[in-house]
Amino acid sequence: MLSPEVFQQAVLTWFDQHGRKDLPWQHHINPYRVWVSEIMLQQTQVATVIPYYQRFMDAFPDVESLAAADIDQVLHLWTGLGYYARGRNLHKTAIQVVQEQGGEFPLTVSEMEQLPGIGRSTAGAILAIASGVRAPILDGNVKRVLARFEAQPGWYGQSAVLKKLWAYSERYTPNNRVGDYTQAMMDLGATLCTRSRPRCGECPLVENCSAYATDTVDRFPEPRPKKQIPLKQCWMLLLEDGNGQVQLHRRPPAGIWGGLWCFPEYPSHEALLTEAEGLGYQPDNSPSIDSFTHTFSHYQLRVHPVRMRVGEQCQQVAEAKDQLWCDLHQPAEVGLAAPVKKLLKQLAKDHKLTMVEG
Repeated sequence: MLSPEVFQQAVLTWFDQHGRKDLPWQHHINPYRVWVSEIMLQQTQVATVIPYYQRFMDAFPDVESLAAADIDQVLHLWTGLGYYARGRNLHKTAIQVVQEQGGEFPLTVSEMEQLPGIGRSTAGAILAIASGVRAPILDGNVKRVLARFEAQPGWYGQSAVLKKLWAYSERYTPNNRVGDYTQAMMDLGATLCTRSRPRCGECPLVENCSAYATDTVDRFPEPRPKKQIPLKQCWMLLLEDGNGQVQLHRRPPAGIWGGLWCFPEYPSHEALLTEAEGLGYQPDNSPSIDSFTHTFSHYQLRVHPVRMRVGEQCQQVAEAKDQLWCDLHQPAEVGLAAPVKKLLKQLAKDHKLTMVEG
């Protein structure tokens, strides 16, 4: 087995020559900026995150401003980034850090893990990069690097396999330059030791990589056992008034699209029509919008849009607490589920409007 010192030196030498050092969160480093970047980077590519991160920092430059923000402001800036629980947890954590810890983030992994949305690997990355604390990490990129380097069999969702990968991460994490090393390991997985078409010839660990030595790089890490992804269906009511506005409802705080603003959703076309008829809504003669499929990590959702209009007898509809009438030309700055944003753009197009996005 390669000594930790040789492993670390190979990784750090590569990082000094080829590592990424000009990402937005690598400037003016502090725990807040690193924390926001690490949460955004969970299950999301760097190129996608960069513009979101920059807009987020412009709006909320520090933990105090984030804690003071309304959740709608936060989710509005998160719209399109996906996995919205991350945005809700970010807001909850900011409030907790400000109210309970005077705006200062913890300096131990165990304390950091007590904050909403922060697991062991994310805690380690924040502490290592922002504060130089020696803490191993095991995000998706590092799992892939270590699984190949050690030719670790089994799917890393299994506890025994995960335990071994954590042991490898602990073994190789250095005491010095831990922030650079942590960034280097993530960079290795993101740029060289990629899921497909890895560039093994450029990897600083190739000479000691067990998977490369046995020509089995494509076998590691072993994939999750396949299971069929279920297909669910919903019917969304696109209710318009006569002034270019559509009605949105805020979803419950927990669950899919928690806290976001969406079109009213029904389990069947019949259920939608029954409620619409009871409320005096009328069929819309505007062009229909085709059904489409939105993919989540664990299921697919077939969305069937149904356009209707507010009838004359109920034109003056007051806004309830969790309802709002959204201007198609310039929607309110609130969090929107991706399919809803797509449908709003289609409605605006039908009205020959150009949506102004915040």
